[in-house]
Amino acid sequence: MLNAVLFDLDGTLLDLDLDAFLRRYFAALRDATGELAGIDRADELMDAVQAATGAMMRSHPGRTNRDVFYEDFLTRTGIDLEEDWGVFERFYRDVFPGLGGASGPAPGARTALETALELGLSVAVATNPIFPRVAVEERLGWAGLRDLDLPVLTTYEIMTACKPFPDYFLQTAELVGVEASTCLMVGDDRALDLPAADVGMRTFYVGSSADAPADYRGTLEELAQLLPRLVSENAG
Repeated sequence: MLNAVLFDLDGTLLDLDLDAFLRRYFAALRDATGELAGIDRADELMDAVQAATGAMMRSHPGRTNRDVFYEDFLTRTGIDLEEDWGVFERFYRDVFPGLGGASGPAPGARTALETALELGLSVAVATNPIFPRVAVEERLGWAGLRDLDLPVLTTYEIMTACKPFPDYFLQTAELVGVEASTCLMVGDDRALDLPAADVGMRTFYVGSSADAPADYRGTLEELAQLLPRLVSENAG
């Protein structure tokens, strides 16, 4: 039975040169972090940002990624982001929207999403939750999808695990309100997205690895064509 489709964002719904984006992102973030403790500590703070991001991506059951990030950053820098988040709030409001570069909608992204919604399937934007919601919503805008009703976004404020941990996929299914075994995970990263199979999800691979172990593979346009057939199995 198929009740929900979980869509990865970067490289799946959003056509993005991730390496180039991350270079722009960290360069801009370095300038912003200089406001926290002076430009002379900018390199130290950026090292702390990357280390705290790494802490989020390790196992930490029951604690949100945001809380893990804040605690690790505080331990390394002495800066309490509960008090100083305004610097990053301004960064995500004023600077982040200009970092998209040549990114844009992946071919077939809107068609696949709208098809899933029209079929009555629940949908989640199942991006790796190392960013705040504001940054995920902005990237949905780059993908031309901000206008769609997509209430479930996996962001660091609410998630207690990152991909590829099983807890990430289980929590995402719970947020959508379905059993994991009734989900289809759609993504381009074999290492991060396809481990959804470990919790019983079916997988649709849109990446380029020829031997990726997925239930289905193809383009998002082909996914849109497949979904009605998968839904029809529910009535069988």
